[in-house]
Amino acid sequence: MESTTSFLRNRYWVLRHGKSIPNERGLIVSSLENGICPEYELASEGVNQAQMAGQLFQKELKENNIPLENIRICYSPFSRTTHTAKLVASVLGIPFEGDQCKVIEDLRERYFGPSFELKSHDKYAEIWALDENDPLNRPEGGESVDDVVARLTRALATIEAQFQGCTVLVVGHGDPLQILQTILNAAKQHTGPNCDSLESRIQAVRTPPILSQHRKFALQTAELRAVI
Repeated sequence: MESTTSFLRNRYWVLRHGKSIPNERGLIVSSLENGICPEYELASEGVNQAQMAGQLFQKELKENNIPLENIRICYSPFSRTTHTAKLVASVLGIPFEGDQCKVIEDLRERYFGPSFELKSHDKYAEIWALDENDPLNRPEGGESVDDVVARLTRALATIEAQFQGCTVLVVGHGDPLQILQTILNAAKQHTGPNCDSLESRIQAVRTPPILSQHRKFALQTAELRAVI
């Protein structure tokens, strides 16, 4: 069994999806309804990126003597993340329909609201400016950073309840993975009373000064990163 951080039963890596058709077209696709559509999966460049990320992850596993049976791939239900996870599983030789791969709806993309949906990705800058000013503030009809923290905490609790001593690859989206790294990094450093559980640690660091800094953990498409 692998060594883990005291408040977690598993070790975590994150992988942002490969370059998608919305990325290529410069579109924001953030609603679940749109995100699961096949026409918004990976572009051909993204397929290559995902395969290369799988090869890099495979190399890391071998170098760290982590057996494939200890790997779990948890992914967002969006077509671009499902496509990425499937390609990585194929590279690793893990059956995508088996017990080692799990779709988790709470890992879905951050919903930016109807005024941003299917609009130019240039508008991301407006959202991130709002986040920096107040991460508890929601874009109209969308999710705040804090809203995303709430469901990422649920996602982590689900993973932690189902798996123990595993290396978990979370295949997700830019904003949620930035936010996930932000809270796990802060939780890891947090010390104080009543901080033995995952939920209590995250609650302790779920503050505007911490959440407003999530852009520090930005990922490129198909970028792989060890988190905790």
